[in-house]
Amino acid sequence: MGRFFSRSEPVDWLVVGLGNPGAGYESTPHNVGFQVISELSKRWELGRPKKSFNGLIVSGRVGPPGGSAVRVALLEPLTYMNESGTSAGPARGSLKLELDHVLVVHDEIDLPFGQLQARLGGGLAGHNGLKSLRKGFGSDEFGRLRIGVGRPDSTDSASVSDYVLGRWKQSDADVNALVAAASDLVEQIVLGETALSGSA
Repeated sequence: MGRFFSRSEPVDWLVVGLGNPGAGYESTPHNVGFQVISELSKRWELGRPKKSFNGLIVSGRVGPPGGSAVRVALLEPLTYMNESGTSAGPARGSLKLELDHVLVVHDEIDLPFGQLQARLGGGLAGHNGLKSLRKGFGSDEFGRLRIGVGRPDSTDSASVSDYVLGRWKQSDADVNALVAAASDLVEQIVLGETALSGSA
């Protein structure tokens, strides 16, 4: 069972979900990171998050009954995605975590809907949230889980913006399955069952 976040207790992993705060951004591809954080919080029974680091954060122990557990903190920056580094950077600093134990969960239009890619470091692909995180962390060598949300037919920037900030085009069932699959992968990573590609 999870407990409220306490800065006095060390954590093994920080999982940061990217999105934008506010009801108008819910149920949009750009907020899939928030959806994964919500799913993990329910799955791990972590309780209600606390406002800290310009975001919502909660932590608790995760692992199979009777097995070795890891302590994980889940963070939703409330700074809007383009400034997420101003939330995640201080959180990571306070928790004193190495960047290979920070996992950022975000949408990726360059991957087909449903495809997942987890790696350590790599390019930022023009993603403004990742650019802010690089600044906040002082490096781009953090873990990231790219969640494929697909892209519109047009490459026009306005069309792309409308696509990621608009309602999902896919069915609720397909989106729920995507969020569940991404949550499964996060769980495997923090429990050491799956390694991030690009890591040693």
